Amino acid sequence: MKYATFLYQIAGDELARVACAAEDFGFESLWIPEHLVLPTSYCSRYPYSPSGKLPWRADQPIHDPLIALAYVARATTTIRLATGIFVLPLRNPVATARAVASLDLLSNGRFIFGIGIGWLEEEFAAVGMDFHNRARRTAEYLELMKALWTSDDPAYQGTTVSIAGVKFMPKPLHKPHPPIVLGGTTDASLRRAARLADGWYGIAASFEELEQMLGRLRSYEQRFDRRQPLEITVNPRFNEPLSRAAVKRLAALGVDRLIFSARRETEAALNEMRRLRREIMIDA
Repeated sequence: MKYATFLYQIAGDELARVACAAEDFGFESLWIPEHLVLPTSYCSRYPYSPSGKLPWRADQPIHDPLIALAYVARATTTIRLATGIFVLPLRNPVATARAVASLDLLSNGRFIFGIGIGWLEEEFAAVGMDFHNRARRTAEYLELMKALWTSDDPAYQGTTVSIAGVKFMPKPLHKPHPPIVLGGTTDASLRRAARLADGWYGIAASFEELEQMLGRLRSYEQRFDRRQPLEITVNPRFNEPLSRAAVKRLAALGVDRLIFSARRETEAALNEMRRLRREIMIDA
């Protein structure tokens, strides 16, 4: 099992301190969440809480994830650095491909590109992006970005985006490109991950819910005749605290990586990581 945690800190010295501690404690990766903006009121339903509301205030400070991870890359050596998750269809795909390539190169190939299509329609409206075709744009953006990352003469023609007659350098260090981890728990999200990604990221409220989602995901893998199974990353939001027995049960279900929720306050985050290492991280 790979163990991961979230990075919520804002001040540079606190980001570096938490990242270095996570590396020292044996965590495999750090994941940073993101939104471009948070509306002060919204009707969109957050899919991972009973209330349908995001558990953040609208004025919650949030870094640009790629810039923050570049900062953290300079302070660390081995820990993987991941977006959890990056709302891909909010942005220009060529600009995103450039930032990802730079981050992967500067971090010595340690970047994991966790992405999603987004759920907050009001956020899309605020930045002038179409909410309703975001799934199609995500798929086409990924195809275009893969061409930029891997081809000497990148070209792609889609219905929402296209490119040709350009050069794109430098390429990412990780070959053929940084791992793409697609998040989401709907059938459409699971199909998308099985078709386009290297891994799947899910939030689960129970073992039973997770087992059911993984069953659906594996059926989509077979439908798309994948050569290699998706790497499974889970952020468990169970009602009871995780135990070593629970981790073994998750591993038996096929989970490859657990992302533990973290505290926003630096000292509390460090104490929580110490507890997790002592009580949970049986492979560390």
